[in-house]
Amino acid sequence: MGNIQLFIERESHLNMRVYFTLFLIIISSINFFAQDLNYNIEENISYYPTNESGLTTYQKAQCRLDIYWPTQKKEVPVIIWFHGGGLTGGSKEIPQALKDKGYCIVGVGYRLSPQVKAATSIDDATAAIAWVFKNIARYNGNSKSIFVSGHSAGGYLALMSVMDKSRLKSYDIDANKVAGLIPFSGHTITHFTIRAEHGIPGEQPIIDKFAPLYYVRKDAPPTLLITGDRELEMLGRYEENVYFFRMMKVAGQEKIKHYEMQGYGHNMTSPAFPLLIDFIEKFKE
Repeated sequence: MGNIQLFIERESHLNMRVYFTLFLIIISSINFFAQDLNYNIEENISYYPTNESGLTTYQKAQCRLDIYWPTQKKEVPVIIWFHGGGLTGGSKEIPQALKDKGYCIVGVGYRLSPQVKAATSIDDATAAIAWVFKNIARYNGNSKSIFVSGHSAGGYLALMSVMDKSRLKSYDIDANKVAGLIPFSGHTITHFTIRAEHGIPGEQPIIDKFAPLYYVRKDAPPTLLITGDRELEMLGRYEENVYFFRMMKVAGQEKIKHYEMQGYGHNMTSPAFPLLIDFIEKFKE
């Protein structure tokens, strides 16, 4: 199934009839193997030590995650999912489209602007990924098959937490141990909320230490970039992902693709989930 190649590369449009055919093939195949599994969910797990001094009340409330996992199968692939909301809103979630597929799903909450500086969200996302690496075996997850994903701001957090290797290194984790990155319509330039905090308008692109593009490198994990239609996406999101794709290729990263969901705007998660699933089946341990 991981070898299904019905989609063409970023330069072309998706044929939606072919997409729905692929969707049915993928879902039917996954469900065949996962339908007899039982699943459990544990909610509101703190990924910062609750006895750690200096944690604020807001941090204790926001920095929690939910885990949904199959109880009868060991060493399953893990998907860490960061919600969207512009780094100012939203809440942790486990996407319905990923349930009952035989995966361990981790939905992460994080602190939001203006209660904290938006860059703090990146710190939280990194801490959550580190927690998963060190604890997911207790939930039948395979620490060698951890995939990091999210939509919009969540896609940005996925990229920043892994592309900047120094972040996970502070937890004694090699960012290259992440099995794959799958951001849905995430910023690859500095996030607009971080720019706004410095008086920079959304139309002014910036690439600094808060931009995934700043950390382009050959040895990054396999990456699948998914965006909406170039004519329907918000503020050049398609174009900045294409630039990230091209610069990663220039750097020597061959395990990267970009797909454009023709006919879909920024909220393109529904047609993107089958691509995520196919990507995981291809790169899982």
